[in-house]
Amino acid sequence: MKRLNSLLAGMLLLSAVPGATQPNATALPHLETRGGRHALFVDGAPFLILAGQVNNSSNYASALPQVWPILDRMNANTVEIPVAWQQIEPSEGKFDFTFVQTLLDQARAHDKRIVLLWFGTWKNTSPSYTPDWVKLDNRRFPRMKDKAGKDHYVLSPMARSTLEADKRAFVALMTYLRDHDQQHTVILVQPENEVGSYRNPRDYSASANRLFAQPVPAPLARRVGKAGTWTQVFAGQADRAFNTWYTARYIDEIVAAGKAVKPLPMYVNAALAGPSNVPDPTGVASGGPQQDVLDIWKAAAPSIDFAAPDIYDKVSKNVGLYLDAYNRADNALMVPEIGNARAFARYFYDAVGRGAIGFSPFGMDDTGFFNYPLGAKALDAEALDAFARPYAVFRGMNREWARIAFEHPTWGAGKPDDGAAASTTMGDWKITASWGEWQFGMKEWTWLKSEPVPWGSEPVGGVAVAQLSADQFLFTGDHVRLTFAPREGGPATGMVVKVEEGRFVAGRWITDRVWNGDQTDYGINLVDRPVLLKVTMGRYR
Repeated sequence: MKRLNSLLAGMLLLSAVPGATQPNATALPHLETRGGRHALFVDGAPFLILAGQVNNSSNYASALPQVWPILDRMNANTVEIPVAWQQIEPSEGKFDFTFVQTLLDQARAHDKRIVLLWFGTWKNTSPSYTPDWVKLDNRRFPRMKDKAGKDHYVLSPMARSTLEADKRAFVALMTYLRDHDQQHTVILVQPENEVGSYRNPRDYSASANRLFAQPVPAPLARRVGKAGTWTQVFAGQADRAFNTWYTARYIDEIVAAGKAVKPLPMYVNAALAGPSNVPDPTGVASGGPQQDVLDIWKAAAPSIDFAAPDIYDKVSKNVGLYLDAYNRADNALMVPEIGNARAFARYFYDAVGRGAIGFSPFGMDDTGFFNYPLGAKALDAEALDAFARPYAVFRGMNREWARIAFEHPTWGAGKPDDGAAASTTMGDWKITASWGEWQFGMKEWTWLKSEPVPWGSEPVGGVAVAQLSADQFLFTGDHVRLTFAPREGGPATGMVVKVEEGRFVAGRWITDRVWNGDQTDYGINLVDRPVLLKVTMGRYR
């Protein structure tokens, strides 16, 4: 009876129209956390960001015609796009929001939400997006000092004058959004971009050195469970920890001021260090929210909703380590930047399977710039299709997946570099994803010869699964074979009862057809055309 009730609950989950899915355009976007899971609420309901981030210099009206067709082609529902400090305040105290309004108008016309990227004091550690009157006034807006007392290229997070100027501009931007975006086209804001400093782990100015000699701030000492000077607490990472604290405090003050005007959720993004090593403080973007200093950011910047990894590492094992490090009970997982080459698309499944609230390849416009070798050599059909395939399925169930992932266990896997099968256990069932197989037959057959699949050695393929109840699962994927079997020690008579292909319409599950026979005898295979499947497991007596 218990299993029957559980099964019925899962069926009801898919057939009912949950109140949470009803749009409410006046509701402010916000982040919710429950039981270690996170959801971004947009229009009063969970929302999955399926984004493309444009190139850095595509933040002008003249470039927007080259943006929307690419986003449509990849089935994106959101654009990630910069607004630069130099752009809105070219002369001190005189603001120009012409581009912001054009962006809002065109995004609405193209049915896209916006993740707004504020390029202010830092853009990949550089002050290149600050106004000229900031760049050229080193007395008022000082650079960091190196150990020899010379200017470093990065603006110092210790400078109150720079903080106040940046904050004033950001507040002006948020005020404009409050007054001109009452339908909340902008759903998320990234204040600054890949903050920190390369080759100089902190400011070595006289004032900074005096602070460095003092004990670490009490909130940080409580967070890390150790008191003392920066060197006593953080040893070889002391300079970096110091810069991390003051950078995070700087941005937190800007975020708090912006949220006081319009409290949209806000996050920071990280230029990453290695996935598991202790970084060289001179070789990493010192001060940024890398995975090993997230606790410093949490203590220093309570106004920031979460930190997120920008992933350009091509190694599948490393990508998994990054995702795990940022997928925390106190930190929602989002991938705001990832390479746009075909091989990176498989990691979408790894991310959403971990409950990610959003995903975005970088460089998604037709302006002719490509950041190879970080991304694709060209944004051709092969690269676009790799992202468009999963995006199409998830856009069709955006609210439903976001709600289910907020309430139920999920799992995902992209094809690893070595092509090894991936598996998990959900309830009484072991779920295995394998790669490089035809839709018919088994690899181990010797009596029926076949050629290797063309995609067998290629870095493509992935799957995402949601457990709806003890015996019912929702999943999709591409270039993957999925098998369901009783877990070790599980039911001896377990079997697949039904595989339904379907879709969501106004929050209700609609079955289009039932798969059987050849379509399920050799695992459940999804190759170049992902669809949405609901699998019901059961036991016979």
